[in-house]
Amino acid sequence: MNTFIRVLSSERLKMSKSNLWLLTLGSPLLALLVGLLTNSAKDASGYMVLMSTMSLFHALLFLPILTGIFSSFICRYEHVGGGWKSLLSLPVSRTSVFTAKFLIVAALLALTQLLFLGSFLIASQVKGIHEPFPWAMLTRSIIGGWVACLPLAALQLGFSLRWASFAAPLVVNVIFTVPNILVINSDKIRPFYPWAQPIQAMIPASSTNIGSFGFNLSFESLMITVVGSFVLFFAAGLIYFNRREI
Repeated sequence: MNTFIRVLSSERLKMSKSNLWLLTLGSPLLALLVGLLTNSAKDASGYMVLMSTMSLFHALLFLPILTGIFSSFICRYEHVGGGWKSLLSLPVSRTSVFTAKFLIVAALLALTQLLFLGSFLIASQVKGIHEPFPWAMLTRSIIGGWVACLPLAALQLGFSLRWASFAAPLVVNVIFTVPNILVINSDKIRPFYPWAQPIQAMIPASSTNIGSFGFNLSFESLMITVVGSFVLFFAAGLIYFNRREI
């Protein structure tokens, strides 16, 4: 355990020397702008419309892309100048290294979601929505969106470990993120597509079946799929990293 904590502290220290955390501000700020420009229908819940609009912008494109950026950047130092050999020559296990890197990515995604929460609260105050505050909906959307990013983070971390190029995993991530616009309209593909899971988790439940999105998978069923995907991708990445020759 002490070894893992030291590895985690080392990864945190490397991230603290970079300005990567500034990227967590981008999507929430842009989502705030979208929220301020959103007009609610008279017969619709203002909070639901606001969350749906801001989530559609935030979770459909930017959140999956940020997941890829964080995963690629956290492996950048080791890919330069024989960093992997230096790191793995120390008395640390590869499992500890992989898990520590994943937790840093998860923490950056959690920070992004907290900033999005702040953007939502600011937008709702500026819009002057006079309704009971939907804490349950908000908690489910924020935490659910974060959990739905974890399978993609594990998958992208595996890609980043595989390719020494910083750009290659990012290109792959963008290539598979852009089709989200089409994938979310497919009932058969959408639940199992890692890049589309965050948007499904963040869109409020009452704006699905009766709304324009047509998501007919319950939040609980989606979370089961997300957890299954996470276990699969995390295990695959960990096995590959443990067997990889450095």
